[in-house]
Amino acid sequence: MQWSDEGIILSVKPHGETAAIVDLWTRAHGRHMGLVHGGRSRRLRPILQPGNHVDAEWKARLADQLGTMSLEMRRAFAAETLDDAQALMALSSITTLTRLLPERDPHPNLYEITLFVLGFLNDLTVWPALLVRWEMALLDELGFGLDLSQCAATGSNDQLIYVSPKSGRAVSASAGEPYRDKLLALPQFLTKQRSGPVTAQDVNLGFVLTGHFIEKHLLLPRGQSLPQSRARLLAQLAA
Repeated sequence: MQWSDEGIILSVKPHGETAAIVDLWTRAHGRHMGLVHGGRSRRLRPILQPGNHVDAEWKARLADQLGTMSLEMRRAFAAETLDDAQALMALSSITTLTRLLPERDPHPNLYEITLFVLGFLNDLTVWPALLVRWEMALLDELGFGLDLSQCAATGSNDQLIYVSPKSGRAVSASAGEPYRDKLLALPQFLTKQRSGPVTAQDVNLGFVLTGHFIEKHLLLPRGQSLPQSRARLLAQLAA
C-alpha cells in the first residue's frame, strides 16, 4: 500500500529514541497516522510541527497498518506564527479541532478552507472572522451545520439576530424577543444581510456561537472540552 499526497500536520508524538508518530490531515486521504523515522532529528524537527503544510508519502504492507511516512516542507506555517502569540493560538486551535475528523475520511472542501485561513494568519484584521467561519465549516462537515437562512419560527429571512441553542436555527428579532435571554446572538457577518466592517464584538459573538455547538455536538459526547489555546485566544482578542 502506498500513496503520495499533500497535508497539514495536526500532531506529533515521540516514538522510541529517534522516531515520531505524525497525525497528518491529507487532501485526498483524510487523516492518516504514520511513523517518521528520524522524526526527532535536527533536520526533521522544524518540519514536524503542527500546522505545517507538507508533501507526504505513506507506505505500509497492509492498508490498516500504521505505515511509514516521509515528509517534505511546503510552507512552514508554524514558524511564520512563532512570533505572534495570537496567531499561534489560532493555529493550535485549528489543528486540535481538526483532529475531531474521523481517520481516513477525506474532507477536501474543509481542507481548502483551512489552507485559506492559514494563509491569512499574518493579518489580524482578517483571520479572526475567518476562524469563526472555519469553525462553522467544521460543524457543517461533521453533520451539525447551522441553518441561518431563515427564521425557525416564522420562515422569514428578515432581522435574523438570534440562534436557537437547541436546534442551531436562526430566529428573527420579533420571534425571539420573548426568549432573548435564552437565545444565542447571531453576528451579522455570518448572515446574507451582513453590511459594514466586522467588529471585535461581532467576532466574539461568533466564537460564542460556534463554541456552543462544537462543545455540545462534538466534544461533550467524547468527554472533551474546547482547546485551551482557543480559550486563551478569545481572552486576548476580547482584551
